[in-house]
Amino acid sequence: MSATEMKAAGIRSGDEVVVPAFGGAEVAGAVRAVGARPVFADIDPLSFCLSPSAAEAAVTDRTVAIAPVHLFGHPADMVCLRELAQRHGLHVVDPGPGSTVASIDGARRRQSAGYLERRLRGVVTPAVALGVQHEFTEYVVRVPGNGRPDRDAFKHALRARGVGCYVPVKNPAHRTAEFRTDVWLPESERAADETLALPVEASMTKRELHRMVSACNGLGGLLMDAAC
Repeated sequence: MSATEMKAAGIRSGDEVVVPAFGGAEVAGAVRAVGARPVFADIDPLSFCLSPSAAEAAVTDRTVAIAPVHLFGHPADMVCLRELAQRHGLHVVDPGPGSTVASIDGARRRQSAGYLERRLRGVVTPAVALGVQHEFTEYVVRVPGNGRPDRDAFKHALRARGVGCYVPVKNPAHRTAEFRTDVWLPESERAADETLALPVEASMTKRELHRMVSACNGLGGLLMDAAC
């Protein structure tokens, strides 16, 4: 999402725009580029997208718009966000469909995601809201243990076993040097501490998926025991 799109939505200097803290740094940058102020709101812990209730709590008399983000292939709750915007007389800067993949690749990713959901243990697999289609442009799990060291230990151990995992959002935007604000957004901060993206490319074979599942399940059990 660009500053040009912000201007096209009528956002001007001095306005406030509600944006998600988790995964919303690029949008916040576009808001700031037109002289407006990004106001960070928390996410839904299941979809990782902007929470409508948190967005409503962040609205002030200077708020002119809400700018959600579709994250990891899961769409934001646009129905509730548009209803919220209508109640308060706000614009919704529609992020569009987000990252898309070719239909065949998308089907393969969803098939792989289903395989992982049925077999992974020791991590929390992605949730999918009713009535939506998750594209799984990234397959993001939560590593249990309630703390960054557990997730990072899990990541390093998986990489040592040849699994190309990575942290999808290292810090929520309100905890970065560029946008640091004194606000506590617990779900965004917890997601930044716990989330890990596992490879789910369309080209992966069932054997590769099985190897990843075996590595995750073994390490997940060990980490869960250590956290107890």
